Amino acid sequence: MKKLLLIFVTGILMYGCITGDGELSGVLNREVWYEPQPYGMAFIKMGSYNMGPNDQDVPWAMTAEAKTVSVPAFWMDITEITNNEYRQFVFWVKDSLAYKILINNGQEDLYAITENEFGEEINPPAINWQQSINWRGEEEREALKELFYQEGERYYNRKQLDTRKLNYEYFWIDLDQAASKHDFDGQNRRALNWDKMYDEKKQEYNGEVVDFSRGATNGQRVEIKDRSSYIMKDIVNVYPDTLCWISDFTYSYNDPMTEMYFWHPAYDNYPVVGVSWKQAVAFSVWRTLLKNNFLASMGETYVQAFRLPTESEWEYASRGNLKESMYPWGGYYTRNYEGCYITNFKPMRGNYVADGGIYPVIVAVNDPNEYGLYDMAGNVAEWTSNAFDESAYSWSDDLSPDYHYNTLPGDMPEKKRKVIRGGSWKDIAYYLQCGTRTYEYQDSAKSYIGFRNVRSYLGRDFDDAGTGSQVY
Repeated sequence: MKKLLLIFVTGILMYGCITGDGELSGVLNREVWYEPQPYGMAFIKMGSYNMGPNDQDVPWAMTAEAKTVSVPAFWMDITEITNNEYRQFVFWVKDSLAYKILINNGQEDLYAITENEFGEEINPPAINWQQSINWRGEEEREALKELFYQEGERYYNRKQLDTRKLNYEYFWIDLDQAASKHDFDGQNRRALNWDKMYDEKKQEYNGEVVDFSRGATNGQRVEIKDRSSYIMKDIVNVYPDTLCWISDFTYSYNDPMTEMYFWHPAYDNYPVVGVSWKQAVAFSVWRTLLKNNFLASMGETYVQAFRLPTESEWEYASRGNLKESMYPWGGYYTRNYEGCYITNFKPMRGNYVADGGIYPVIVAVNDPNEYGLYDMAGNVAEWTSNAFDESAYSWSDDLSPDYHYNTLPGDMPEKKRKVIRGGSWKDIAYYLQCGTRTYEYQDSAKSYIGFRNVRSYLGRDFDDAGTGSQVY
């Protein structure tokens, strides 16, 4: 009888894994997926265009050439990231540091989550974001003193946050290294040329003699065993460099912008500046986690990561489906039919106020392009994800071209160049053109460079020749 019951139960379980007459049907009860429009983003449909300059190479830089490329669909922020949006990131980092200090100072019961939903211990404990920090509590004030400037550094005895402490730790997976399937130097993320070293027991590597015959322990060969081999960590201070307003200009009075631009409510809706490429990447990682953690709490599927746009994506979006346009608005001139300047830049011989702004202006104050994107030319230039190489157009792929390079501390300065696009409030019209490319160093922060995020679209959208659209 027990044997018959076992056969019956097994039959039920097997039947639950198949359908109908045993035909191949895929995994059942999968979520019906559609991609709602992300808040504050515009949909950029897939397409092909001629990437590169539409006019004379004025400075004879010879860093771009005409090249036909194709770009998959993606979402893009309709404006540059504003001061207030970036401030949310800064405040989150500040609060997370405060939570960790309080947890380490014996308030784990109040501010920590020590078990997961299965009753398993979480080590280290997770932050209980539902419990607000009591910044005025006696114990809290004493424990959190280290987040503020100490008495010797205070100005008029004001208790101010020490921005040097606002470091954000995040992780990323080196997919390029994973795809190469080679052993690599875990400290410096360099693939090791084992064919060249095969017959030699000792080699000088990174300035020290390493015995590769026994396996290096400080150098360092990493035998690929599991995914942890490719998980990398970065720590970035997230506070903008507010002094860039002074360091960018010699003999120019910009003290009010240094003192007020990032934190004052008057500038909440102005584009954030003084943010390095590495800070922009850290913001993108944080924004992804912020969204996906919320979706996980609702039992929903994760979305694709927010990131910086590739150079080809940025130019394609800038053109606004006007494939041969010199500027995002489609014309060959920086004035409209009424003779007014169309964007915020440096007109004529330095008449900054002729376009209605002397510094950056509020985002979206000028008209958008055909994709609904604001300030793709002027206001502030924008970081892209790509490394800068003068000849990149010659050897990069024509399918979603993307040249990137993860720099290391010992790299030469030219390895740290990242592409910026769009021109800014202090640039002449040439740098506003859709096809103009230039660069800045990834660890530098400028008063005229900001950024915006993109997110890859999942699935296939239909082009103009299609029968519809999967975008909701």
